[in-house]
Amino acid sequence: MRRLYHLPLSPFCRKVRIALAEKGLGFELRVELPWERRVEFLALNPAAEVPVLVEDGERQVIADSQVICEYLDETYPDRRLLGFDPANRAETRRLAAWFDQKFQREVTTYILYEKVNKRLTGRGNPSGETIRAGLSNLRVHMNYIAYLVERRRWLAGEEFGLADITAAAQLSCLDYLDAVPW
Repeated sequence: MRRLYHLPLSPFCRKVRIALAEKGLGFELRVELPWERRVEFLALNPAAEVPVLVEDGERQVIADSQVICEYLDETYPDRRLLGFDPANRAETRRLAAWFDQKFQREVTTYILYEKVNKRLTGRGNPSGETIRAGLSNLRVHMNYIAYLVERRRWLAGEEFGLADITAAAQLSCLDYLDAVPW
């Protein structure tokens, strides 16, 4: 049985959980607190970051949400998440990177870190100024999402895929914190 080491409120972990579910692949969840730097977890991933997917006993260990999703798409191709042609795969990867990097840096880190991670790691109280900056940045990104869906059926084109999953993973974490102005 494959195992996924994760944090429930991590958008990167949510991305992998959604991808596994979309592909219909069973998996066991293991909550991992990377800041605890458990020796057993460091043996799997010396970077001490989640998510980490373990398949085939301990023989196949894959870290990083994008790497895991691409591995899943190549290994289990029945339900493609990256697209069917090079242009669509490129656009899917571009948007997945947008949400994993730009959206994460400009929005999720500001809000999630301030509201949750600071307390979990004992780094003080939330900064209202930082949270307001994240909410302001969120409006810009929501406008970009609206722009894309006005022109396409899904974010990266005509098929549901990894770009949609990556955006949904980021937004669902923020929505859990009541930070998305639906």
